[in-house]
Amino acid sequence: MLFSVCVGELGSAAALDTCVFLGDEKANSLYENGDIVIGGLFPLHYSPEPSLPTFKTKPTLSTYKYFNSRALRWMQTMAFAIKEINERSDLLPRLRLGFDIRDSCDVIPVSLRASLLLVNGHPERSTVNTADGGKGLRSNSNVSHLGCADVRRTVSPVIIGDAASGVSMALLRSLGSFQIPLVSYFASCSCLSNQREFPSFMRTMPSDAFQIRALVRLVSYFGWTWVGVIGLESDYARFAIQLFLQESVQYGVCAAYTHFYPVSLNQQALDELLDMSSSKVIINFCSESEMQSILQEIRHRNITGLQWIASEAWSTASSLWAEFGDLLTGTLGFAIRRADVIPGLKQHLISIRPSHIHKSAFLAEFWEETFNCRLNGSVNTHSHSGDPYPDRKPCKGTEDLLDVYTSYSDVTQLRVSYNVYKAVYLVAHALQDMSECISGQGPFSNGTCADPKSFQPWQLIHYMKCANFSALGERVSFDQNGDPVAYYDLLNWQRRSDGSVYLAKVGFYDDSSRDGHSLVINDSVIQWPVGKQVCSLDSCPPGFRIARRKGEPICCFDCVSCAEGEISNETDSLECSRCSDDTWPNENRNVCIPKTMEFLSYHELMGIVLCIVSVLGACISLSVLAVFFIHKDTPLVRANNMELSFLLLLFLAVCFLVGLLFIGEPSDWLCRIRYPAFGISFALCISCLLAKTMVVLVAFRSTLPGSNAMKWFGPKQQRAIVILATAVQVIICVIWLLSSPPHANNNTHYHSSTIIMECVTGSEVGFWCVLGYIGILACMCFLVAFLARKLPDNFNEAKFITFSMLIFFAVWITFIPVYVSTAGKYTVAVHIFAILASAFGLLFCIFAPKSYIIILKPEKNTKKNMIFTRIDGKDVNSLDNSYSFYPS
Repeated sequence: MLFSVCVGELGSAAALDTCVFLGDEKANSLYENGDIVIGGLFPLHYSPEPSLPTFKTKPTLSTYKYFNSRALRWMQTMAFAIKEINERSDLLPRLRLGFDIRDSCDVIPVSLRASLLLVNGHPERSTVNTADGGKGLRSNSNVSHLGCADVRRTVSPVIIGDAASGVSMALLRSLGSFQIPLVSYFASCSCLSNQREFPSFMRTMPSDAFQIRALVRLVSYFGWTWVGVIGLESDYARFAIQLFLQESVQYGVCAAYTHFYPVSLNQQALDELLDMSSSKVIINFCSESEMQSILQEIRHRNITGLQWIASEAWSTASSLWAEFGDLLTGTLGFAIRRADVIPGLKQHLISIRPSHIHKSAFLAEFWEETFNCRLNGSVNTHSHSGDPYPDRKPCKGTEDLLDVYTSYSDVTQLRVSYNVYKAVYLVAHALQDMSECISGQGPFSNGTCADPKSFQPWQLIHYMKCANFSALGERVSFDQNGDPVAYYDLLNWQRRSDGSVYLAKVGFYDDSSRDGHSLVINDSVIQWPVGKQVCSLDSCPPGFRIARRKGEPICCFDCVSCAEGEISNETDSLECSRCSDDTWPNENRNVCIPKTMEFLSYHELMGIVLCIVSVLGACISLSVLAVFFIHKDTPLVRANNMELSFLLLLFLAVCFLVGLLFIGEPSDWLCRIRYPAFGISFALCISCLLAKTMVVLVAFRSTLPGSNAMKWFGPKQQRAIVILATAVQVIICVIWLLSSPPHANNNTHYHSSTIIMECVTGSEVGFWCVLGYIGILACMCFLVAFLARKLPDNFNEAKFITFSMLIFFAVWITFIPVYVSTAGKYTVAVHIFAILASAFGLLFCIFAPKSYIIILKPEKNTKKNMIFTRIDGKDVNSLDNSYSFYPS
């Protein structure tokens, strides 16, 4: 834990000089003394698992086990630039610059500790080495309870760092009160451009506001209007995504979704991230370490064909290629301006020798990591648990950086290193401008100038913001927010024939160019993920239509399946077209196909069964008629009104056959026949039953003394009853046929995908009048049969008629709700079933007992068995009294 006690006016140099450092310094640094010592903060180590203090014990530095070779190159670039400036005669000839470069570990606590050590100063060390070949490199010894009054201190009036936007913001909030300049080489968050909040901040890295503008124009250029935008849970990603959403509206680009994921990407966080993906084009604001975790899960899920748009934080992270080259082919991303070459830097980087590096913990660790060996007496000081690699073999001393590839010595992509280089020169040119100030013409009160060897930090800020210089042929200047002119290279991750990665420049973005020409892209050299340009969203296929999202840009839409009865046969169709009445969409809803024609056919099982049952019923009726005709002279047949029985059996056969008219494809003439045939045939049957029952009742009543009623129910009268009762039904049917006859109809409304070929009744009143009249006849027949219930059993068939009427009522009462609630061929089947059930009920209830006696019990078919003893308490000697009323 670091404690500093300062006495004096806040913000003054005296206050810094009276600070007392209370704590343990356990940090290493690259150090070289000078008239002005420039501080540097670089993320040499990092860990993907941040630690949170419990406030129960003394905080300790966390273990940061990952070593960043690129960050070491950035450190060495700063040392090289200062060395280069010191060797120049035209820049700061009377001043010698020094440096104090420390490891920030890419976390706020470590970076803040290092920055306070830099600006508070630290004791002059007795062991001094350099940054070149071991000279000026110093490994700090542990110091406790250091007092300013006892030891000479070296103060850094300006700090170059840090890399992360969030860390830089934390440093500015701590150092801002002292107005100590912070020049970042990699922090790009647009929030840092707020000069009211961060007045002492400058950077050689363009603001994300420019990167976002470039990204929006990029996706708009390729027509990617539906993109996923994801980012690490950080200030950098939050401000970047917020800017993207604001800028995208102007270019018709729509964010399919936005998602922030934590630094520690556990399985749940990865599932949430990848399960929501609905776009093929994804912009990711993160660093290479988080991208690695995401790509591992994508490979596990076997997700391919994604078009990655890289933010500048990982657009040049070629370290991802070795493991995920197949997933990253075709990636596009903007990278900051690259320096083709920084003269002398390559030689400076590879000049390290084993004899030099043991004096610098940074270089020693790099050497061990690169060659997988262990230097004698070396322990990696970033780990507080001793040597993390005890099994490593000792270094031979013959290792050479020219024999291996490492990102440390790779100078083909000098982008961040170039920013570091420019940051050093920014400070140098500001000091040069300060040294050239003419007294009385200075920028401060009363025209005063600042002393380059003794100045206030806020005076240096003034000259830095006014700096305008040339670095390696590029003109460097800054706007009112301390941001440089934005220029980005558009890079495309391409695969060589040997499988290695090649970051090809396929365009650029220059914010200083006039509008409309700021983005330049060479499409012909771009290598795509799947061999062709990826669509940002799987286009709405045939069978779907585009549904615009209310209140969002026109490019924001959902793919909605065509409604029932509609199709779309084009990709990205705006509307679906309705099929004609006789067609229906197929399963994919992209073609109209003829609807299924539905009717009760002779070729389907249900139609075949009903047809067989109808024919069978007619055959049974005719067979019974034949049996009765053969035995027409027997007492049983003669005693049961032979003529009406013959007519009843004949009409029952007709009823069975009427069911066949309901099977088959409906037509107008068939519809006009089936309903009247049904009504008239049943009217004939019920009329015959009514006449039989009335004759039986009157015949037995006429045997009583004084009764002459039987003369009104002779054969002619019986035929008249049948004809008259049936005539009423015929009249109803004729009126129905003349007014609104039944006809064939193709019903397309009940079932959308089927045309129901049906007979419609035309007049519902006519149909229900026909059915109602049959019911009236049945009620009359049932009433008469009920009155004849006490006639002698040997002769009385009234009880069988009663049973048949009960069956008749049950069938047709059940028929009505079923008929109303069904449609299509099932309605027809219900109608046929009612006809057959009621006809079989009449046939079996009335004629089955008689047929049984005639065929199986002929000995009972005698006149003797037809003699009755009593009717209503009176003697009846023989059947002959009533027998004479029946036709012989």
